[in-house]
Amino acid sequence: MADIDMATAIIKASSFIGAGIAMGFGAIGPGIGEGFAAGKACEGIAKRPEEQGLITRTMLVGQAVSESTGIYSLVIALLLIFGRW
Repeated sequence: MADIDMATAIIKASSFIGAGIAMGFGAIGPGIGEGFAAGKACEGIAKRPEEQGLITRTMLVGQAVSESTGIYSLVIALLLIFGRW
């Protein structure tokens, strides 16, 4: 009986560690990408202020696409945490 409890505890601990790693690596890419996109959009608006609406709209679409990978890693982390083991 104690072996089954110990195995379950190890699986749960591994799930929590895996969820943390998934969110850590899954959030760093979108964070860097969105920051880079926002910086380049600011540069573009500074060079061509008359195109502000188009540049901002394009930046937001790009950031939404970039953020989708972060959301996928969140889903994986939640599955790891709340999955039935």
